[in-house]
Amino acid sequence: MTAPMRLAGAFVDVPKSDHARAVEFWSAALGRQPEYSEKFPDYAQYDDVTPGLYFMVQATGDDTHRVHIDFDSEDRDADVERLKSLGATEVSRSHHWAVMRDPAGVTFCVVQDLKVAQQKAADADA
Repeated sequence: MTAPMRLAGAFVDVPKSDHARAVEFWSAALGRQPEYSEKFPDYAQYDDVTPGLYFMVQATGDDTHRVHIDFDSEDRDADVERLKSLGATEVSRSHHWAVMRDPAGVTFCVVQDLKVAQQKAADADA
């Protein structure tokens, strides 16, 4: 059995055409300015909204507006298989995360070694 998954963060997903407007709104609502990564320019990241969790506004390639959550996993592949056995569907894999849908169709992600992946991304941007 794998270790328990932990809630890692929340995303507001918007079409690219609405991204700037959504970032403007969430910046004002949170009283913070986002940080951007050259590697992931479609992600506006707000640090320290809630200690230990991240909050981002993400530009997506579709017209869907939604919120999704990420779960940090010590063994992404094992947790993806476990969740599939419980009725979840794997939508795609990219970098260090897997996009999933629960049996009701709600989107969420399972992220491998989140803190390590974030540090690698920060080091690559430096």
